[in-house]
Amino acid sequence: MNNKLIGKNVLVTAGAQGIGEAITRHLIDSGANVAIHYFSSADTANQLVEYAISKGQKALAISGDLTNESDANAVVEKTVAALGSLNILINNAGSMIGRKLLSDMDAKFWHKVMDVNVTSMMFVTRAASPHLAKNDHSSIVNLASLAGRKGGHAGSLAYSTSKGAILTLTRALSAELGSKGIRVNAVAPGLILGTSFHNTHTTKESADKTVAGIPIQRAGNANDVARAVVYLASEYDGFISGATLDINGGVYNM
Repeated sequence: MNNKLIGKNVLVTAGAQGIGEAITRHLIDSGANVAIHYFSSADTANQLVEYAISKGQKALAISGDLTNESDANAVVEKTVAALGSLNILINNAGSMIGRKLLSDMDAKFWHKVMDVNVTSMMFVTRAASPHLAKNDHSSIVNLASLAGRKGGHAGSLAYSTSKGAILTLTRALSAELGSKGIRVNAVAPGLILGTSFHNTHTTKESADKTVAGIPIQRAGNANDVARAVVYLASEYDGFISGATLDINGGVYNM
């Protein structure tokens, strides 16, 4: 349990599935009040709300398409209205959508991936930052990916590019928002099995090959990422900003 999070108000985008669900559970277990954004996982979102309330904490579930500017703004406003303020934003929403090689790339697919992974993050962060600035030692954690570091596997050109953009977005936001007392960091997970992302986009053969090249000889899981996100979010008097924490078992390091 991270005592620094007790009573803090947190918005988690896509907080009801995969890594997002694990992050939300860790935040609840650390005593935070949570706003759980979801797009299609209403049942899990509502279960997480009940779990938080059972522990005496405030929680709500909010649906919305974050690629829609008005939806993104509404998610933030509903969060602040229900929780009273905002201390932490976890920008977890994102998707590969599908795999396409450069030779098959079309503008519609390219823009969709960028909108889901980057534009939506900008919309939510822009809406949230004035509220975060009202509190001391606020924090933003963005979900990037090892693909943004290495370029990803075949067919992940658009996804990898969008995740690389998040690495730069994180550094740029840390410079712009630092004077407002907001730290901005990112995590870049590698192979995290047991999530809908890899269940959809990664074959067993590809996963086995990747695991064989990981120094600690195992894939990651959602809890591995959640612990790192909670750590970065909760360093209220910390000096970490503009950083990306790589979570990949040692397969890539800088």
